Amino acid sequence: MIVLRSPDEIKKLRASNRIVASVMGEIKKAIHPGTTTLELDEMAEKLVLDMGGTPAFKGYKGFKHTLCTSVNEQVVHGIPNKRKLQEGDILSIDIGVKLDGYFGDHAVTVPVGKVSEDAQRLLRFCEEALWKGIERAKAGNRLFDVSNAIQVHAEAAGFSVVKVYVGHGIGTSLHEEPQVPNFGEPGTGPELKPGMVMALEPMLNVGVADVKVLDDAWTVVTADGKLSAHFEHSLVISENGPEILSLAA
Repeated sequence: MIVLRSPDEIKKLRASNRIVASVMGEIKKAIHPGTTTLELDEMAEKLVLDMGGTPAFKGYKGFKHTLCTSVNEQVVHGIPNKRKLQEGDILSIDIGVKLDGYFGDHAVTVPVGKVSEDAQRLLRFCEEALWKGIERAKAGNRLFDVSNAIQVHAEAAGFSVVKVYVGHGIGTSLHEEPQVPNFGEPGTGPELKPGMVMALEPMLNVGVADVKVLDDAWTVVTADGKLSAHFEHSLVISENGPEILSLAA
């Protein structure tokens, strides 16, 4: 069931997402060659707790960290570790926060130092695809209008869309209805209504769309070992268009 959130609930969702946006801003400043993803994770946890929130991912189905940190060919759900980031890497950072019973969720992929032109192009088009989806997230449209806008922009640029992992509703649980795929037929799916809250999160690959899960049972990688990028914003459908909850002030 898709829940329509009340104005009071939306205020709480704004608050949890403010923490998400603030922490993400600080983490991005700390990313440089030689940093480890475990150091970033420890920094993020301290910031979340200092702001009164609770890390949403830590303890979720046994996950042990505040961030998901996915490097290069890792698509999503990478586990923070002591591996030092290298010049030319790309790093996806995904963070979730719970505050007063409501969740925020946000992800970006950032360059580590100077990266290749191909990597820059992947990051640019993945973020653009997210914004194309956001533009279609308006009351009266259909859910797959959003999905299709993401797909069309990505595939027109020559990238493949990961199909086995999707965006989602968000509210009093980290993952709620509806599922929000990054592909679909326009004009289909549930009608978008004011009060619907969801996290849009395109995952684009340079090569094939196929992915696999590593033996750690979390880290998702591209099947061909080529680069992948991931961007995500939480938003609410309003009478005046989409309000992006996880956008930094």
